[in-house]
Amino acid sequence: MKNIILASASPRRKELLSELIIGFDVEVRPVEEVYPSHLQREEITDYLAKLKAQPYAEDIEDDTLVITADTIVWHEGKAFGKPKNIGEGAEMLRSLSGKTHEVITSVCFTTKESQTVAHCISRVTFNPISEVLIDWYLRTYIVTDWAGAYAIQGFIGAAVVASIEGSYNNVVGLPTHIIYDYLTKMK
Repeated sequence: MKNIILASASPRRKELLSELIIGFDVEVRPVEEVYPSHLQREEITDYLAKLKAQPYAEDIEDDTLVITADTIVWHEGKAFGKPKNIGEGAEMLRSLSGKTHEVITSVCFTTKESQTVAHCISRVTFNPISEVLIDWYLRTYIVTDWAGAYAIQGFIGAAVVASIEGSYNNVVGLPTHIIYDYLTKMK
């Protein structure tokens, strides 16, 4: 592919991809991120990653690869996306406190000829989080930008995360090993 487009406004995804690929463009086309309520776990992220690729379908060039991605936190049978407000963020953090959850990211690779989706699941265990710490965190950080109301690469990762099983980059928001595998298998 001569042209690679990262279809994401996430600075974290851009930074991770730049560690893997030299020369790509960031282009975001709006899409309403709504999924059918019957979907579970990676079905949700697979669906949303494909949905984010739809705006590119009509005008994708022969030599272009569009990469879209979606991340959720899956905990106790519920999907935690980006909280709508601080109150929802507080509920998410209280729910995750002292427990293990899954971070699921799906990556969709779209060309003029084909579309492939792959996903990665990591398990993250939090130490208990006090109400004082939750309150401080919500006043200090913009949690509405992060699935599950936290960013692993910041304070939560340093102070609250007890363990991670699986890909760290996945928890940040882009499992780069999946992209590397896809690119090395391309013809």
